[in-house]
Amino acid sequence: MWKGAAQQACPEAEFDVPVDAPTLRAAELQLGRRLPAALADLLQETNGIRGSYGLDTVWTLERIVADNLRFWSDPMFADLYMPFEPLLFFGDNGGGDQFAFVRVPDGRPDVFVWEHEDDSRRWVARDLRDYLDRSLRSEGDDWYQ
Repeated sequence: MWKGAAQQACPEAEFDVPVDAPTLRAAELQLGRRLPAALADLLQETNGIRGSYGLDTVWTLERIVADNLRFWSDPMFADLYMPFEPLLFFGDNGGGDQFAFVRVPDGRPDVFVWEHEDDSRRWVARDLRDYLDRSLRSEGDDWYQ
């Protein structure tokens, strides 16, 4: 389902070997929370999606865990930016902006962008499928500007 949706939006999309359920549960334990259902389903079909030019449209599970733990705990970030605790990052634009689900309140399917230059956070897609379609069809950052 997810690979098909990605290929429909971007025929040159690349995929990784799926994550198994025990690996997914271990990652959720590390994060201290469950991943959104749509993201967990995607990762069990493909461990990340690379779009045009090798852009990490959806990160691997390993990167999701590592980057989020760093953003939530790095004291340098606390001095520079608003708190990242409410966000769960899962992809980027290749230039510093990152895409995330809002973790609080739980269960929101919306995708937001964190713009690293001004620390703004804005809504960009109604759910993961909308994010994939819009971001993978785009030739740049215009889709969320």
